[in-house]
Amino acid sequence: MFLAPLKRVPAPALILGFAGLLPFLWAAMLLLGVDGGISGRLPRALGTDGRLVMLRYGSVILPFMSGVLWGFATRARGTRAAAAYALSTLPALWWFFAPGAGPSSALLNLMSGFAGLLILDFAFWRWSLAPSWWMALRLPLSIVVLACLGLALWLT
Repeated sequence: MFLAPLKRVPAPALILGFAGLLPFLWAAMLLLGVDGGISGRLPRALGTDGRLVMLRYGSVILPFMSGVLWGFATRARGTRAAAAYALSTLPALWWFFAPGAGPSSALLNLMSGFAGLLILDFAFWRWSLAPSWWMALRLPLSIVVLACLGLALWLT
């Protein structure tokens, strides 16, 4: 039942979307003290601090998703176009202006950014700017990202 909506998602989007969760999941494993030896095979620059990994990766993905919404905004017309373009910039601007003063506030702000992004995903999907399968992909991805960030916040 849960996997049925995912069957509508094109295979490349599904595979790459879930592959995009790997850094968040790896960071969560680091926080739990179970990295499966992955850390030894990755560049040292990535570090072994799960919170830092989540913050670094999340800092890339949240603005990236802002760009995805910008692309969807190109399909809008009239006043909806103006609203869509403005709304598409919010996740990137949120992270720029609210990065946090320390790990806890940064994780909370990043979580807020991803929760807000999910609301925007829904709006763009509802306005038929995003593909019909968009929410079938975005909802499970967002749940995993928010769970990983929540774990990091809880363990901070």
